[in-house]
Order: sequence, then structure tokens, then C-alpha cells
Amino acid sequence: MRMIESQRAEQDPLALLRLCQLVSPALPVGAYNFSQGLEYAVHAGWVHDEATTQSWVLGIARHTVATLDLPLLIRMHDAWSRDIENQARYWSAYLLASRETEELRAEERHLGRSLAKVLVSLGMSDAGAWCRHEQASYACLFALAAARWLVSAEQAGQGYLWAWCENQVLAALKLLPLGQSAGQRMLNELLPCIPSLVTAATRLADEEISMASPSHGMASAWHETQYTRLFRS
Repeated sequence: MRMIESQRAEQDPLALLRLCQLVSPALPVGAYNFSQGLEYAVHAGWVHDEATTQSWVLGIARHTVATLDLPLLIRMHDAWSRDIENQARYWSAYLLASRETEELRAEERHLGRSLAKVLVSLGMSDAGAWCRHEQASYACLFALAAARWLVSAEQAGQGYLWAWCENQVLAALKLLPLGQSAGQRMLNELLPCIPSLVTAATRLADEEISMASPSHGMASAWHETQYTRLFRS
């Protein structure tokens, strides 16, 4: 089924453009409001320059996004492709339960519901019930859009990870005196890692889905009581 769906996506001339639309910073979901603990990491001095920023982003990408978000995204994409909504709902709830802090759970729900509203405005009726759904997650609605727009699971995973990396780099540029050129250098270094991380995610069995970035969780938890903040998380 996945192979057939992937072939259909490759034959659809709009699939790549739809993916570009889905990962665009112009998508009105409010992702720019969140740093996912990066703001506290800067406050604590863990992240303080281009090298430490890149290390922080790549570390979380490898040990959380690629081992938790992406394998679940792939499963939700498969569920939506086969119109098994209860399975998509199960994995969405699993993802929310795996978020270590209230901030990260609130961010996931906010982005998921916001994306659901955008998709409804674009004529995707399947998203309507998710606009206020307690178990709505960004990855679940991203997977829904990708499946309906015939974007393959692999392409969706690459787009999702790219968008996450870009948002982290943009947050770093607001928090540190790095400059736009530094941001592009970091993204240029991160870009070649994305295909292999997505490929590895496709091979994970259910029992292998996990995360191993404790500093990420601690930074998010401590950010909740940080005295001054630019970001909501």
C-alpha cells in the first residue's frame, strides 16, 4: 500500500508544491512562537554560538524527532492513507503522551489545532473534527494533509524534519547575535542529515520508538518558570 501511494505521489505534479506549502514559514500555525526549550538552553549558557546551536539542533533531531516524531508521523500517514482515523488518533495520543512537559504538550496541541483550521479553510473536511480535538497533534494533521495531497510518507518526513530544523534555527537567530549568514550555514550543514534520519525512522519497529534527549526535556521544564521569555516554550 505504501509503495502504491508513494508512486501516486510521485506522479502528482502538485505533490511537491503542496509539501512546500505545508512546510512554509508563511503557514499560519504560529510555530514562530515556540523554541522547544532552546530559549532556556541559551539562558543557561548551554547554547551560545553557531557551533553549540548546530549541535543542540542536530542532537534533538537525531535523538527525539527522528526516533519519536518521524516514526509516528509515518504511521499516521499510513493510517490516513487507508482512511483508518482511529489508528491516526491512537498514534496522535501516543505522541502527546510522549511529550515530557506541559509546555511541549501545549505546543503540540496548539500547532495541531491551528493546522486543522488551516486545512479546513483549504477545503479538507477531514480536519474539521480536529480543530478542538483533545488529542490533536501537529504531526497528525501534517500527516493528514500529506496523505490527502498525495505527498509520500518519505517526502512528508523530510519536509517535517526540515521545517522543524528551520524553526529552531530561526529561534536561535532571535536569541543570539548570529546573523542570517550563520543561520544559512547551519541549515546547510543540517540538510544532508535529513534523508538518512528519515530513512532510519521508516525502519523502526513500534517497540523501538523512543527518545533520548534529557537536556531537551529539562530545558523545556525550566523554561516554564524562566523570568523573562520571548517564546511560549
